[in-house]
Amino acid sequence: MTAQKSDLKVQVNALYPGIVQIRRDIHRHPELGFEVQRTAGLAADYLTRLGLKVRTGVGRSGVVADLDVPGASRRIALRADMDALPIEEQSEQPYRSQIAGQAHLCGHDAHTAMLLGAAALLTERREQLPASVRFIFQPNEENLPGGAPAMIEDGAIDGVDYIFAQHVWPLIPSGRAGICRGAVMAQPDVFEIEIIGVGGHAAAPHQTIDPVVIGAQFIANIQTVVSRQIDPRETAVVSVTQFHAGTTHNVIPERAHITGTVRTFNKTVQRKIRNRLRDGIAAICSVYGAEYRLQYQEGYPVLINHPRATEQARRAAGRTLGEENVIYPAEPFPGGEDFAYYAQQIPGCFIFLGTRNEQKGLVHMLHDPRFDIDEEILKHGMALLAEIIMQASRSEE
Repeated sequence: MTAQKSDLKVQVNALYPGIVQIRRDIHRHPELGFEVQRTAGLAADYLTRLGLKVRTGVGRSGVVADLDVPGASRRIALRADMDALPIEEQSEQPYRSQIAGQAHLCGHDAHTAMLLGAAALLTERREQLPASVRFIFQPNEENLPGGAPAMIEDGAIDGVDYIFAQHVWPLIPSGRAGICRGAVMAQPDVFEIEIIGVGGHAAAPHQTIDPVVIGAQFIANIQTVVSRQIDPRETAVVSVTQFHAGTTHNVIPERAHITGTVRTFNKTVQRKIRNRLRDGIAAICSVYGAEYRLQYQEGYPVLINHPRATEQARRAAGRTLGEENVIYPAEPFPGGEDFAYYAQQIPGCFIFLGTRNEQKGLVHMLHDPRFDIDEEILKHGMALLAEIIMQASRSEE
């Protein structure tokens, strides 16, 4: 083990208890969307104490801090998201959410804490860094249109040459990391359908146009769009997540509402599925004599890792975790991430940081009410982010 690597490990261990407390503090006080003022204030205060140049209110409620290195010809950005989810947490942990119906069930509390830890590590090494660093703390990753476009519009990546981010990942064991080559996350579109029929008494269905039956048939039919109309070599998902109709047992309602998501990595496939949804609801409503309204919102772009940034991240992960603990190339996942907007503008890489620990019972997927992280990974995450900068600083200018 080199002296520099040993020194980094010592400092990580020294910072770890404080970073755990920051993560738990944020976890207790989850905030949604752009309304992350408490979390942003916590981050800004920490960064200010480190002596960094801090801007607040970026992209409405984001925080940007610069670690300037005299003579450096490049600037590299590290990004964390801060927002939580509108889900009730199922946990008995002392740091569980204190706000009903809101919880950090996607790990953004950990992302924020690890990036603050990385800022502390890198500030200590300012004199060794020929690359300046920008720390980006972003709101509203979970909701379309995302917080990244607002951050970009407010100059969050102006003058930045590369950008990196990581996401805690319960599909990968703790102590390991996954790095994709090329596509990482899908385009997550949202569709909403309103079926307008004719309501009436449940005992006289022949006098109605039943939107519940129409909706049920539509949902059943679209299950074959991916399995029978999309090339099996392509990855695509169509999921219906909401179906609302009626108010009581003896009335056939006039309207039904269906909501769902389409996940694709290929624009041609995305357009084909979108057209099939439109044609499918139009056809079944025509058969029954119902009307419909379809709203289709395109989500974040496909997230693509840039080759040069990916290689930097892969080297840093190997040095931090050991080459045997780096899954490369990792499999892409059909979730969505607005980090894609940054990666469209400048070379970027998005890393999966393993947090699965079966011995501790930490096996639940992101957005599950039971999701939690293995807090040991906070060490790995802040060290990995710091190493990305230090590794990049040794690259050819």
